[in-house]
Amino acid sequence: MMINESNKVIIVEGLSDKRQIEKIIDDKVIIVCTNGTLGVEKLDELLETYELDEKDVYILVDEDPSGMKLRKQLARELPHAEHIYVSSEYREVAATPMKVLANALIGARFTVNPTYLL
Repeated sequence: MMINESNKVIIVEGLSDKRQIEKIIDDKVIIVCTNGTLGVEKLDELLETYELDEKDVYILVDEDPSGMKLRKQLARELPHAEHIYVSSEYREVAATPMKVLANALIGARFTVNPTYLL
């Protein structure tokens, strides 16, 4: 997929989060891994590469201290972004049951594979 082909971008922390979402989602979407917190240079690179100021951006990170720090940083830089939350009961996106994750994505108006809603 071309980087500019989709108008939707989901920002996640790690590769395991990305893989989990890719299994569930049935939408044209770009999933970007930050691999933890971002330095100014890396953040600028993401903004430019993925044209984040012109896209529908969704932030889906872990409910742990590093995830919350990243969410806060991204919220400052991308005030137009929509936040998707996983329950603190699961703490990590990758550890969240597929059905729960699918419902969270539907709540953010994504199309998901119906298999994961059963």
